[in-house]
Amino acid sequence: MQPRIDYGAAAPAARDAVLALENYVRHCGLERSLLELVRLRASQINGCAYCIDMHTKDARAEGETEQRLHALSAWRETPFYSDRERAALAWTEAITLVNRDHVPDDVYQETRRHFGEKEIVDLTLAVIAINSWNRLAISFRAVPGSYHRERAAGDVRREGARASHAAR
Repeated sequence: MQPRIDYGAAAPAARDAVLALENYVRHCGLERSLLELVRLRASQINGCAYCIDMHTKDARAEGETEQRLHALSAWRETPFYSDRERAALAWTEAITLVNRDHVPDDVYQETRRHFGEKEIVDLTLAVIAINSWNRLAISFRAVPGSYHRERAAGDVRREGARASHAAR
């Protein structure tokens, strides 16, 4: 795979706009483990190898089990996820695949049972953020395997810059 464009170098203000959304999501109060599941599931749906690699590494570093990571693509068929996580995963899939069913009412109602209004907005923004990163990484062919989690997790600017440099 040949990377195409370093989008962060070509349009730093655009990268910074997506990073600002990511920074909000990281500090919104939703559980880090839940956010990693959401990021990984959306990346699986979108077929973003770079982001699948990144969020698998990040989830492991946060203590996620191999069993849950391996079963995520078939989460409905396993007992490994809480009801709250299941609602978040269904919401993630509905938003990522919004062209199919326009986020069905039953998915919303189940999500509403497990999340407050602000949390649903925050969860939606998390899905929007990862879908944005997926589209950037796929479009500009970020190289899977080039992501290396830094010890100082939480520096979103550095991670976003690294993702755009992977597209070189």
